[in-house]
Amino acid sequence: MDAVDFPHDLVRLQADWFRVYDALAAPRPAHVTVLRRRLYALSVRLRWHPFWSQRTVAVPAARVELRRRGRALERQR
Repeated sequence: MDAVDFPHDLVRLQADWFRVYDALAAPRPAHVTVLRRRLYALSVRLRWHPFWSQRTVAVPAARVELRRRGRALERQR
């Protein structure tokens, strides 16, 4: 895939999504409802980010690349 120049806020959103998802997937997480609501809110913001309205982006491949970059950013924290 060609290099996609994602906005930093979009990559940060994806990294936050992974952080919340991992917290929710942990055994017996605290504050499950709060985590679920946060994950839902992040999912909505990821899905409707203005970046996806660009016609030059191959969306399925770009989403895979975004997940890869988001996971890498999350690991750096």
